[in-house]
Amino acid sequence: QVQLVESGGGSVQAGGSLRLSCAASGRTFSNYAMGWFRQVPGKEREFVAAVNWSGGSTYYADSVKGRFTISRDNVNYMVFLQMNSLKSEDTAVYYCAATGTPLTTAQAMGVMSQGSVGWWGQGTQVTVSS
Repeated sequence: QVQLVESGGGSVQAGGSLRLSCAASGRTFSNYAMGWFRQVPGKEREFVAAVNWSGGSTYYADSVKGRFTISRDNVNYMVFLQMNSLKSEDTAVYYCAATGTPLTTAQAMGVMSQGSVGWWGQGTQVTVSS
């Protein structure tokens, strides 16, 4: 059983920043890639960013490249998403995700998208007002 708990969502004006956190528990955290996805009502959940098992490799959706940074802390079982220069189109529920297969790369998680995910968090709302 894996548990992922997000925090850090909220409301911010366009151009502002937010930092999302995800606390993981339940298995050997450092063996698995972790990622963030987002979803707006009526649309499919989309990939945002992923980080590989060691934290040494990351992969981003084109829409957030250069503005968002994903990182992880394998000692404390945490994953972070630093979001800068936020835009109204970043408004969504953001979900933390863990791959179901050990040693999956960050790029593979991005390419496979939801198909790579073994576990989901409950989501946290991010609202960006213009």
